[in-house]
Parts: sequence; C-alpha cells; structure tokens
Amino acid sequence: QVQLVESGGGLVQAGGSLRLSCAASGRILSIDGMGWYRQAPGKQRELVARTLADGTINYAESVKGRFTISRDNAKNTVFLQMDSLKPEDTAVYYCNADALTTDWERLDFWGQGTQVTVSS
Repeated sequence: QVQLVESGGGLVQAGGSLRLSCAASGRILSIDGMGWYRQAPGKQRELVARTLADGTINYAESVKGRFTISRDNAKNTVFLQMDSLKPEDTAVYYCNADALTTDWERLDFWGQGTQVTVSS
C-alpha cells in the first residue's frame, strides 16, 4: 500500500556525521507527519525528530542542536542530518509516515530500519 525506503545508515566515529533519507511511495494521497525513531538494543523505540506538513518540527532533547530534520513534500521524502554523533546515538533508525491513502484511510507506516553505529 505504502512503502518507506530508508538509506544512509552506517558506521562512523564519534564526532562524525551521517545523513539518512527516507522516500515514501505507493498509494498516497497526502502525508502529514514524517519522522525518525530509533531503537537501541534492550531499549524502547523513541522519537528522534518529526515534522508535520505545516512545518512544525519536534526533536528529542538528546539530539537538539546536533540533528536536523528536513522534508521534500513534492517527493514524499524526509531527511535526517546527524552531526556530532555520539556512541549513545547507536541504534536502528526507523522512518515513519502518517499517510492518507488512496483508500481514504489515514495510517501509520514504517520503514525497515537502518543501522547507525557510532564508535568511540
């Protein structure tokens, strides 16, 4: 119905940068919220950053000033620029979209996840 494809994860040293991308495709009429969540081993999935169609942006306190979320509405794509990475940022990062489908259903969709590993 709706697919989210993520890219850009990898291994980086502390202090380094990575840029994640997520493209949504399929039976989409519109997307309101798009964002990134992460899950570290043994921990619950948590919000990293999220942006709404009206431009509202929310960040987790732990990433404010280091991560920047942006969005290309025409391409249904969301990006996460991660700078000054820390070992505690190590996690699987998941893309999320709150989409209105062509069946007129508003549903939450998730990507498959991309691993981000920050070495000390």
